[in-house]
Amino acid sequence: MDPVSQNAMVVKHASLVKRIAYHLMARMPPMVLVDDLIQAGMIGLLDACRNYDSTQGASFETYAGIRIRGAMLDELRRNDWAPKSVHRKVREVTEAMRKVEHETGRDARDEDVIKVLGISREEYHKILREATVSRMVNLDDAGIDEEVLSEGTVKSEPTPLENLQNEDFKKGLSRAIAALPERERMIITLYYDAELNLREIGAVLGVSESRTSQLLSQALIRLRARMTNWTNQ
Repeated sequence: MDPVSQNAMVVKHASLVKRIAYHLMARMPPMVLVDDLIQAGMIGLLDACRNYDSTQGASFETYAGIRIRGAMLDELRRNDWAPKSVHRKVREVTEAMRKVEHETGRDARDEDVIKVLGISREEYHKILREATVSRMVNLDDAGIDEEVLSEGTVKSEPTPLENLQNEDFKKGLSRAIAALPERERMIITLYYDAELNLREIGAVLGVSESRTSQLLSQALIRLRARMTNWTNQ
């Protein structure tokens, strides 16, 4: 696509960037600025204009939407606002949850994790709240990103081995999600598949937005614990 055509496409689809940015904002902590997402999204749109190939079958808007959203998620990951102590505590909860489930063969309950860590229920819930802030990075740490959960990726052509590993990982992740406690499984589905925000999910479940946030963090930590063998390969 020549420079003039690229500029015309950018102008034409600038509203798509804003639409995606505000959609993501509904699911982000309050310290995330929409202007930062829009700026990153515009870079994604420019990249889409340079690399779009109409012979591949997808419409430009579909292709650009994926690149825009990916650029915004990359920006969030690069600008992780959570202190290292939060990541350390999340790793400790993950390991405690993995230990309990390995030893008991059942879902780890709040009281199980609290006992292993030797902390209060209030401290445990505080860790889950803090994990909400760093959720985007924690998904990457677990090898579980939104692109895998929502099946919307555009990447360079993978090798046959990478294709096989990716498919095996997706199958493993699918099994891990299916094995989550019912409420956590429902939250994962509503958040990543139906793309509801935390307030909307809370209304469906009849709990507060803050409790929904805790449960989502807990579900993601549980997935991280159960996918350890995959992500450490």
